[in-house]
Amino acid sequence: MTEKTDIAQGANNLLMNCAGLKSHETLLIICEDPALGWYDAAAPEAISALAKDMGVNPTMMKVGSPENDLDPALEVAIAAHDCTIYFSRIGDQLRFDQPLPGKRSVMSYIRDVDMLGSVYGRTSFGACLMLKEAVNDVLLNAKHIEITCPLGTKYSGCATDDARREKTDVSVRRFPLGVPLPLDASLFSGRVALAHFLTPTGSKPYHPASIPLKDTTFADVENGRIAGFSGDKDQVARIKEHYEMVANKFGIDRDIVHSWHAGIHPGSSHPADAGDDPDRWSNSVFTNPRFLHFHTCGNYAPAEICWMVLDHTICVDGKNLWENGRLDPGKFSQTRACLEQWPELNTVFAHPSQEVGLPERR
Repeated sequence: MTEKTDIAQGANNLLMNCAGLKSHETLLIICEDPALGWYDAAAPEAISALAKDMGVNPTMMKVGSPENDLDPALEVAIAAHDCTIYFSRIGDQLRFDQPLPGKRSVMSYIRDVDMLGSVYGRTSFGACLMLKEAVNDVLLNAKHIEITCPLGTKYSGCATDDARREKTDVSVRRFPLGVPLPLDASLFSGRVALAHFLTPTGSKPYHPASIPLKDTTFADVENGRIAGFSGDKDQVARIKEHYEMVANKFGIDRDIVHSWHAGIHPGSSHPADAGDDPDRWSNSVFTNPRFLHFHTCGNYAPAEICWMVLDHTICVDGKNLWENGRLDPGKFSQTRACLEQWPELNTVFAHPSQEVGLPERR
């Protein structure tokens, strides 16, 4: 059972370090119905209680599953508060939208109160933010990046000049902060091994949300476009059918590989079996350094179909920043500085979580 002091530390990390809340500000906590299986009720209740202790005025608003159109009542409530914290997938849908002037929004990937009090919730937001910016700096300024994985991924390229200049990222704050900015994939080519499941990116609901992949299938990519799939004939047909369905539903370009990024938070874990809910699995465990994920199907962030690559190696100008799913911040001066400024990161990286919802264990 998680200690109350740990829960309080995680809640403080979210409210003060991430959301930047101050006394007398108003807070809207959007809570997804726990019956849907993604969030519990205890985590937002703990946040509300601490907010009151801080002199913040919290309002809790219960919502159902995400839809493709935002409820007008929700828009009104968001506009009426200084800050909104989403314990709901709706926040993920809005993560690339521009917030209202003077308002702040936080998307919480904390699914339950135990996660709030875990190392995932307690690791200082400032440390994660510095690490994110350092990884961005390494990747955006690389001359050559090569991604490989044990199943046969071999994919390489570099950031575009536009990506280097703009550094485009989400507008909603994330908590915990577990990924760098998505790297534009338009100058990358190669072969990506697809395994386990195809899943949504959290952008728009559709059905079926995911499809299982019984055998490894390869996606051949040329300068940010899918050139074809190879592998078991029946599975390739199912993948193509899934892409057609999603692309037709939203009127988007099915063959785009828009961007990719890998997890940077070693405290991220997913003890439940991925097969219980592949959508919840991929949209929870993506911050674990053992996963790199691609945004595909749609020429916009974050597109609609996700590829999850397990235990990848990312070689940056001849040095491995990730190796077999383990992020090594000591390899580059930018990331090494994070360990020096935030000693707590050394402990987190020394004991990375291996619970990722799949039977593979190293």
